[in-house]
Formats: sequence, C-alpha cells, structure tokens
Amino acid sequence: MRINVNRWFYLCVGIVIFLLAGMVYAWSVLSLPIGTYFESWTKAQLSLTFTICMMSFCVGCMSSGTAMSKISVRWIVWISGILFFAGFSMAARANVPMILYIGYGVMCGFAAGFVYNTVLSTLSAWFPDRQGTVSGILLMGFGLSSFLVGKIYQRFTLSGVGIDEWRHSFQIFGIIILIVFIICGFFIVKPEKKDTERYILSKRKNRVSGSENLRPAEMIRRKSFWFFFLWATCIGGIGMVLIGHASGIASEVGSQVSAGAIATTVGLISIFNGISRVFYGNLFDRKGRKITMILVGVAFALFSIVLLAAFYMNSYLLIIIGFIGCGFSYAGNNTTASAYVNAAYGMEYYSKNLPVMNLNL
Repeated sequence: MRINVNRWFYLCVGIVIFLLAGMVYAWSVLSLPIGTYFESWTKAQLSLTFTICMMSFCVGCMSSGTAMSKISVRWIVWISGILFFAGFSMAARANVPMILYIGYGVMCGFAAGFVYNTVLSTLSAWFPDRQGTVSGILLMGFGLSSFLVGKIYQRFTLSGVGIDEWRHSFQIFGIIILIVFIICGFFIVKPEKKDTERYILSKRKNRVSGSENLRPAEMIRRKSFWFFFLWATCIGGIGMVLIGHASGIASEVGSQVSAGAIATTVGLISIFNGISRVFYGNLFDRKGRKITMILVGVAFALFSIVLLAAFYMNSYLLIIIGFIGCGFSYAGNNTTASAYVNAAYGMEYYSKNLPVMNLNL
C-alpha cells in the first residue's frame, strides 16, 4: 500500500523517527543513575557501552544499504523498532555489564544505524535539489534527541544508591519507540522516478550534484573520498569523546553544580548541535563543500581550546561556552558528509556509499 502525500510530509515523519533513534547519543546522561546503582562498576565499563553502541551503529548503517534493495523501507523501520524495544528491555534487566553491552550497545546501536541510513537515504532521494538542507533538518532531529531524552530522563528517573528507576525508564523508552516506529513505517516510502523528475532537473540547473554514480568500490579509489574521510574522522572522533564524557567533564569542573544543571549544560551540546545542522546544510547548498569544511574545522579547533582553558582556569562558564561552540561546530560533520556523498558520488548508490563514509564515526 502506497500513501501519496507531499514530500515535506515524509520529511516530518523522518524527523520523528530521528528524534527517537538519536536517543542513543544520550548515553552520558542515561548512564548516570546506572553508575550510581552499580557502585562497583567503573566509568570505563560504562563508557564501553557507548563505544560498542557506535560500532554497532556503523554495522547497522552498512547492513541497511543491502537491506534496502531487498525489503521495503517500512519493514526496515519496523525491524528497527523491534530491535530498540528488545535492546532497551534487555538493558533494563542488566545486572552485569555484558547484558548492558548487548542490549544497549549492540541491539540499540544497530537499530539506530539501520534506521538512520535508511531514512536519510530515502529522504535524500525525495529531495535531490536540497541535499544539504534536508540532511541538516533530519540530523537536527537526531542531534536534539539526546537533549530532549536527557531532560525527560532526569525529570522522571530518581538516582541514588539502591534506586533502580532507570530500569523502568529504559522499558518505557523501548515501548514508545516500538509504537511510534510501527506507526511511522506506514508513512514513509521510496520515491518513484515520476515523483522527483522536476526536482532532479532543478538540481542539475543549480549544479548541486555531480554527474557520476559511483559504487562504493569506485568511490574509495578517489583521493577526494580519503581527504574528506580523514577530515570527518578527526572531527567525529573529537565529537564522540565530548558526547560520551560530557557529563563527567561538566561535573569535574562544576563540582558544586546540581545534577539538573549539569544535565542542562550537557544538553546545550545537543541543542546547538541540532540548530546548526540546518545552518551547515544551507551553507553546503549555497557555498559548497570547501567553505563548509573550513568553517567547521576552524570553529571546532577554537572551541576545543576554550574547553582546555576551562580546566586550567576551573571555569564553569567556559565549559558552557565550550559545549555550545563544540556542539555547533561538530554538527557540520555528519551534515556535510550526508550531502557530500550524494553531490560527489551520485544518488544511485547513495544508501551503500553513505555507510562507508560514516565509518569515520
């Protein structure tokens, strides 16, 4: 069954999916009550959960490229919802780190990557004339997710020795994602050729995209691929470290700051990360890859220095400024990558090329 609606409606559905799938990035906040409950677990053990999650995310992205050629988009969304439900349910019952690694790390991470690449590829096909903008809007939802989830989690989940309300919260998250993904699956489909012909003509007129359609094996033989991949790896690596340890960083400098204020400060990364994705998407569409990459790199370097200064000066204000600036800068990485893969290597193999580029995560 195909429901024909305006392509902007499909984009709205994609945003809803990304708002929920992006909660895997809220680990630095979600893990706080778990660390308090299991006093014997080290920070390294908890951090490994997020590392496994990101590795599984990449595997999920790669797998979806093949899955999209065999099953419909809606089935991928539904399968991802089931995996999220199973992953959060398993994590909610964890009494040893391994269960948390499998539930949250492997299952939820894989589900996030599986639906991420599928939805992004599908919506990019609907908007061949607005690659940067649509990537920015979708990734804004993905980036804001961790802030929204973090605040909700802090509001409804008590933390302390012997308090395991986080288990209930994890179970609720799994149920909500399953229900929403089932509903959204009915309202997202791949476009047919007739759906995008006029937009493709507009794209060519504005020279937004290249004329070649390269397979992954052909793409990785290009110097341009490796130049961009290394740049994205550097930006992404720093960003992942910041996201994974944001709560700890803020707590160390702001030892007298309340847990709620810490969560809000950490959430600033997500807020400005989300807002700036639309900015960088538009910048890519208007000015191209080079200008966007330069701006992202310079801004990230400057605000990383601000964070270092915050430790030396023990300044919580500088932590806030650094989080805002790094969050704003880091957003340019994924947004630019999503648009660049299409612009440089074509739409035909986009769903398989994008996961290869996203291995920099």
